[in-house]
Amino acid sequence: MGRYRKQLLTALKILISLALLYFIFTKLPFKEISAVLKQARFEYLLLALLLFIISKSIASVRLNSYFHQIGAPLSELQNGKLYLQGMFYNLFLPGGIGGDAYKGYRIQQDFSTGTKKVVASLLADRLSGLLMLFILACAIALFIEHSIFTTYSWAFPILAVLALGIFWWVNKRYFPSLFPVFWKSILLSTGVQLAQLVAVFCILLAFEIAIDKSLYLFIFLVSSIVAVLPLTIGGIGSREVVFLYGALWLGLEEDVSVSISLVFLAITALVSFAGLYYHLKPPQLTAKE
Repeated sequence: MGRYRKQLLTALKILISLALLYFIFTKLPFKEISAVLKQARFEYLLLALLLFIISKSIASVRLNSYFHQIGAPLSELQNGKLYLQGMFYNLFLPGGIGGDAYKGYRIQQDFSTGTKKVVASLLADRLSGLLMLFILACAIALFIEHSIFTTYSWAFPILAVLALGIFWWVNKRYFPSLFPVFWKSILLSTGVQLAQLVAVFCILLAFEIAIDKSLYLFIFLVSSIVAVLPLTIGGIGSREVVFLYGALWLGLEEDVSVSISLVFLAITALVSFAGLYYHLKPPQLTAKE
């Protein structure tokens, strides 16, 4: 019964992703998006790809710091292979097992750390990333000269500090075994999200967007938060919808906005596809000597 429920949930996520993408391309003529993509400068897209790889490398180190705390002392190389395999599962193998679930399964199988500890480490890792997305969104909002943002500019620093305080308390209260790496995870999360933010900035340069860069960056951060929600496969569709309506709400060019999202998706897919190698040849996980 549980297996059929997982399959039904996966099918539902695929349908939602397809429905959202269909909705987007009925709202925006594909020819306009295609024209924007064709004009992109390749050298900036290549730099965006490199920055995305750097961001995921830092994210792998962050997760490994949590694994070390629960008694799974992987080397960075081993964990990097497992992380890449998980990225591949998240985006290309939606049929029953996600990347986080597989990583948790392997850690428990090879190190017998305890299911609760594994789940806690994966959850703390995700929450750390979400926290920094929110804080960076609040920081960028302070520099946006738009009536919606300037009216509530006083609230953004308060919200950022409040979010950090709540996350500190949650870690202290519910993840005591992981708390020793709290500030390390915050620092690494900052590196992850800044690298991705600069990658998107490079995509903006590739499209030769001279104005409203901060608005596009803000939309990207919000879309990244939404993409984490388990509503679609790998955030496909949900991110593009946020870019579309964010552009409409803030008076930006919708075709350019969606094109940014599609390029970022293409970069994610390209890097994630490299995990196919470790799907075919799963990495051996042993304690770091």
